[in-house]
Amino acid sequence: MNKTTLTDFASEENGAANEFSILMLLVMLMLGAYGLDSSSVTHSRTQLQITADAAAHAALLTRERHTQGEAVAKATSLAQAMMPADKFGIVVRPENVVFGRWNPNTDSFAPDQSSNAAVRVTGSMSEYYENAHKTYLYGLVGVDSFDVNVVSTFETYHPTCLREGFVAQGKVDLRSNNTFTDGFCVHSNEYVSLNSNNYFEPGTVVSMSDLSKIDLPASGYESNEGLQQSLRQGSWNIRILSQLTEIIAGLRYLNPEFTPSYISNPTVRNLTNRNIYQEDLRSGSVHVISCRGGAAATVKNDVVVSEVVIISDCDIKFEANVKIEDAIIATTSSGSKSMSSSSGLQVGKMDNCMDGGDAQLLTLGSMDFPSGLSLHNAQLIAANNITFSANAEGLQGAALVAGGEISGTSNMTFGYCDGGMENNFHAEYFRLVE
Repeated sequence: MNKTTLTDFASEENGAANEFSILMLLVMLMLGAYGLDSSSVTHSRTQLQITADAAAHAALLTRERHTQGEAVAKATSLAQAMMPADKFGIVVRPENVVFGRWNPNTDSFAPDQSSNAAVRVTGSMSEYYENAHKTYLYGLVGVDSFDVNVVSTFETYHPTCLREGFVAQGKVDLRSNNTFTDGFCVHSNEYVSLNSNNYFEPGTVVSMSDLSKIDLPASGYESNEGLQQSLRQGSWNIRILSQLTEIIAGLRYLNPEFTPSYISNPTVRNLTNRNIYQEDLRSGSVHVISCRGGAAATVKNDVVVSEVVIISDCDIKFEANVKIEDAIIATTSSGSKSMSSSSGLQVGKMDNCMDGGDAQLLTLGSMDFPSGLSLHNAQLIAANNITFSANAEGLQGAALVAGGEISGTSNMTFGYCDGGMENNFHAEYFRLVE
């Protein structure tokens, strides 16, 4: 038998492949551990982010009409449903739902629990909460878990078109020789129809769900200057329409969320006369008119409806030269002419967009104003259609919202106010900002 010296053993190459294989196996196990655990962490982070986003949206949506506590409960229960505690632990706790305000200029969030303008939700899987993400093969090298934390911030906003412009679930039909000034917006969830010789200043918006559906005459883009540059594609959920019944009821019963500040005498007066004269209106009060039997209520010639709220279940007719300033008129009538006028109806104060003087008309039916409508800091919301013919210079500060169609005529100027519409009714919209 040959004796192997120490030097011979050191230079022996037999078995080197086995050592290399063991080394490669260890490397592959480490890479596999990294890949498996990294993929698992990424999946958990994605799932946690989706859950935090949903919880934040739910919190802000709930906060629109409910208390902070109810909003927090909604957010945490939704997170629990999406990521059950028996599997993931509690990923969103009440203290992780913080209301506040979002500053778009600095991209920063300031906590303010009295606010319903923004919310930040933190989702956590961490050792601190005893629900950290467990590892697989990393445990072989002593790494048993990873912390996974995400943040989701939502804020509320009001779309420009709903602040000033024409917004309809159905068609928006505007004829010829109209001028649309910078900032004004026209939107339809179906399509917009125009004839010729309309002018759209830079900064105007014309939008619809499908731009290919726009209804124009031959050479329509050439005969409607600026139209092509103003086009945008998009569809909205017009949320304010679903809140009309609630708003009208809130006005009727002096809900402070809906009652304007000029209602200084918080009483409800029942008017028995369906013909409304100037002396029937008491400044600072809510007036209720009932029309059992189908008759209409009529606001008589030259009446100035000011600093009042009028609630009715009647069709409401406005005789000639009625003015509505610092006032709200609402009806639950669903008729095809639940609000109508003869001529010269002025909604809102003609004050060149100064603060105050705004007015709102609300109906669960349709509006028909065939002659000489003038809108100044005015909001018109109809569950069905709005048909009107305006004075040539009679629209400055107008927000028309229809669950059906909006139809206007020709030779009108649609001006943007950017002020003086403080009492307009808004439904909140929500967007992810962080």
